[in-house]
Amino acid sequence: MAHVLIVEARFYDHLNDMLIAGARAAIEAAGHSAEVLTVPGALEVPGAIALAVESERYDAFVALGVVIRGETYHFEIVANESARGIMALTLDGVAIGNGILTTENEAQAIARADPAQLDKGGGAARAALAMLDLRERLG
Repeated sequence: MAHVLIVEARFYDHLNDMLIAGARAAIEAAGHSAEVLTVPGALEVPGAIALAVESERYDAFVALGVVIRGETYHFEIVANESARGIMALTLDGVAIGNGILTTENEAQAIARADPAQLDKGGGAARAALAMLDLRERLG
């Protein structure tokens, strides 16, 4: 049984709650356990995962959060740099599912976060578990 850390950038409570519900359901359906760690924003997610990797307490990680486009360039920085940080960790062999949503508006975010619709939280959890399985098979 794997122990998965869900690292969430809590900014939009109602959207994050849906993402977490989907991720937890997918992890538990696969017979694994999960724990949630909250960080201030999407830019902090890769750093938190890197610190958690060092603890050796977790087998896989799910990155969750929502970044909605605003009127400034900040959206691109947050979206690109959080993804870059997560990708760097995956290239080091860390099993991560990236469920940080980057959307144009709240309606798009709701459709993607809702477990009854696109269930991106569940998808990220399944991706993390798939990468864990792949690492174990190839390692």
